[in-house]
Amino acid sequence: MIPAASFSGKRVSLFGLGGSGIATARALIEGGADVLAWDDNPDSVAKAGAVGITTADLRGADWARFSAFVLSPGVPLTHPKPHWTVELARGSGVEIIGDSELFCRERLLLAPAAPFIAITGTNGKSTTTALTAHILKSAGRDTQMGGNIGRAVMTLDPPQPERHYVVECSSYQIDLAPSINPTAGVLLNLTPDHLDRHGTMQHYASIKERLVAGSETAIIGVDDSWCAQIADRLERAGRQVIRISKRLPLTDGYFADGTNLMEAVHGRYSRVAFLEGIGSLRGQHNAQNALAAAAACLKVGLELGEIQSGLESFPGLAHRMEQVGRKGHVLFVNDSKATNADAAAPALSSFARIYWIAGGLPKEGGIEPLRGFFPRIAKAYLIGEAAPAFSATLGEAVPYEISGTLAAAVEHAARDAARDSSGEAVVLLSPACASFDQFKNFEVRGEAFRQAATAIDGVKPIGGTQ
Repeated sequence: MIPAASFSGKRVSLFGLGGSGIATARALIEGGADVLAWDDNPDSVAKAGAVGITTADLRGADWARFSAFVLSPGVPLTHPKPHWTVELARGSGVEIIGDSELFCRERLLLAPAAPFIAITGTNGKSTTTALTAHILKSAGRDTQMGGNIGRAVMTLDPPQPERHYVVECSSYQIDLAPSINPTAGVLLNLTPDHLDRHGTMQHYASIKERLVAGSETAIIGVDDSWCAQIADRLERAGRQVIRISKRLPLTDGYFADGTNLMEAVHGRYSRVAFLEGIGSLRGQHNAQNALAAAAACLKVGLELGEIQSGLESFPGLAHRMEQVGRKGHVLFVNDSKATNADAAAPALSSFARIYWIAGGLPKEGGIEPLRGFFPRIAKAYLIGEAAPAFSATLGEAVPYEISGTLAAAVEHAARDAARDSSGEAVVLLSPACASFDQFKNFEVRGEAFRQAATAIDGVKPIGGTQ
């Protein structure tokens, strides 16, 4: 835990008592703050009270006494309308912050030189965060990873000068961290997302820009126009900007040339790393993730050999193109995190011969956006409520069966893939659907796939994930 000593002796209100909210409240209390917390869920209030957090309905609180208001990132700050606590805080002129802001203030107080890599983007931020942390750890650096992935940021170990922090930041968290100031700030990409919470794409992009604008070095993927404009704008403002691209050669920056990761300096190219043969980093999207991780690790002092070694030993992220097993020429891949068509596209683009398990609780648009990948699909195995709609989209373009259940789909896909003599065959769970018709969440669905695949006679499990 990081005690929030920057609020020692001050009175702080807090709303949102989920796991990270309770952790934040305890960090404030440990740091000497007087905390008054609340949540709309009575069970959450009871859990907080049971661990010694003072709770009371903030509607009746004296807001003039609070030095700050700490808001859970899951609670609306601006759209579709501000939460009632936000209105009360603003009405009393109370600063509104989140746990990421608390972390930034404690780092500034305790060890401002502690290397801090903050990572955001619409897609790929979890993999990039895990990959960056893995490279640092494998190089022997004292490394802490958390934020929007894994551990709540205030549950990490306290800042020390040589302790490295790799923190995934959602737009919600950035919106509550006005002084975020990473050593290396990474913005991977921007596509429309969470507009119900941010109102417009312009507002969403402006929030993401704050992370790189406050960084010592801004590492920005420039393959979309929003990020390219942000890179140009920051450079004009005199900020240090490193551009990365997964598809275009750059004059200056880092880019992917097939499986080679290249550095460009005034139009002169050199290879900094390669992804050839690294199964956990297949696909163009993972080239972008690896470029960002490499650039960030170089920024905080790693050598090229340390970065290559870390790339090669990266096990992948659970449920995101996770290689779970192999039997001969058949590879089993768990991409359960792909809960809509856009999320399934990276996996479908990464393999040439796919036995595709898809379906679940359907999302708007179905799988029509994936039509361009249909030639890669040897056969589809459809499960859950989406099966009839998906079969209609596949039509005569792709052979399919209505498997019904995941267990049946894995069994049938493995059988058919084993008979495929055309090279590597991939049994891929990339559902393009929510899980809630048959499973509690995508993690449970992915674990069911892993267990079904590795239970097949002769399948050798592939090493663990982080």
